[in-house]
Amino acid sequence: MLSSKGDILLAQKINIGMVSLGCDKNRVDAELMLGVLRERGYNIVSDEKIADVIIVNTCGFIESASQESIDTILEIAKNKVDGRCRMLIASGCLAERYGDELLNEIPELDAAVGVGNFVQIDEVIKDFFKFGKRIKKTGNTGFDVDFNGKRILTTPRYTAYVKIAEGCNNACTYCIIPRLRGRYRSRSMEGILKEVDALSKNGTKEIILIAQDTSKYGIDIYGQNKLAELLNRVADVDGIEWVRILYCYPEDISDELIYAIKSNDNICNYIDIPIQHINNEILKRMGRKTRRQDIEAIIEKLRSNIPDIIIRTSLIVGFPGETDEQFNELYEFLTEYKLDRIGVFTYSMEEGTKAAQFEDQIDEKLKKARQRKLMLLQKRISRNKNKAKLGKTLKVLLEGTDKDGIMIGRTYGDAPDIDGIIYVKTMGYDFKVGDFADVYVTDALDYDLIGVIKNESCK
Repeated sequence: MLSSKGDILLAQKINIGMVSLGCDKNRVDAELMLGVLRERGYNIVSDEKIADVIIVNTCGFIESASQESIDTILEIAKNKVDGRCRMLIASGCLAERYGDELLNEIPELDAAVGVGNFVQIDEVIKDFFKFGKRIKKTGNTGFDVDFNGKRILTTPRYTAYVKIAEGCNNACTYCIIPRLRGRYRSRSMEGILKEVDALSKNGTKEIILIAQDTSKYGIDIYGQNKLAELLNRVADVDGIEWVRILYCYPEDISDELIYAIKSNDNICNYIDIPIQHINNEILKRMGRKTRRQDIEAIIEKLRSNIPDIIIRTSLIVGFPGETDEQFNELYEFLTEYKLDRIGVFTYSMEEGTKAAQFEDQIDEKLKKARQRKLMLLQKRISRNKNKAKLGKTLKVLLEGTDKDGIMIGRTYGDAPDIDGIIYVKTMGYDFKVGDFADVYVTDALDYDLIGVIKNESCK
């Protein structure tokens, strides 16, 4: 067995590569894992071809995400034979859920590491190289959410996700997450603020607060909802120009939360509210805690208090038993309320969930047809909303250039990777990636905008 000094020498000779899939919460786990490995002396590389160890941080939320994770593992396993890679690890949700099956069915896979075991990743790697045995470490779903490791950002420096809680208590009948990630556990406010302050000092300008359910932040450790207070305090951190909040369940959107968004100039007038459906019977079967009238009341309250609020939601079509009439109710709701951003998912029957046992499952072709119908509706809504922005000047975070040298950015109404972009003609002005600029909107596309840097010629 190697000594401690031998462990350090081993680590210094090993290059680590990472592929992270799935949601932004999974991304934070990957960043923490990379931080652990860097602190233990490993070399972190971005080129998989020179990696001795490749970690695939998997998603196992729905069938399509699981399949993407499996395909990625298989692709790397295929290249492992001829490449430099000597160890292939599956981490994250799929590894937590199906660790034994992955190891049994993919002989090239050397380890499965669950969502709460990432702090042991150094031990997993060293044990493999010492003993040559395949390893499974899963089951730590109650892990300490106040783990204060130093992250390696996989986002550009100016933007960072900050996870404020782990796990979920909502028990939606279609969702496997509580089984994989455990009960809802809030991080301490002090720990979050310390992390935000460190990110700001490192050049981060946009903080995106995330959790499986951000709207319940603090209830478990403080005895009351503390999201509004947290938002106010994050907004006060020097250097933070944008604060964005995702995944607020409608039943917990309080007047205090709305006021926090409204009263802080650097909190984006943007909120993600995963409503999933609007028909009361479907909502009940999903295990959701709100009904149509509650959802409509929240939307109306948000819009009356914050007229330029951008509301994003996620919807599920084809849930077991969804009738044509119930789907049409959802369609008509969107027609009337014209939400700014939506993601439409077809129901995925997930093993171990209550909804998977429902007998009235719906044909996949019908699910896809309903998804297409909603997305076509949303395409028209989005274009009309974009047209309403013509002639307006918006603050834009510049993020890069396209193939023609036109800069690309985001407005306050666009979360990274999931929402639209704005193409910006800089008119000879010298801007860098990560800068903010005032942009005059000149044209509207279905989901994106076109504009020019605001100057005296813009009316």
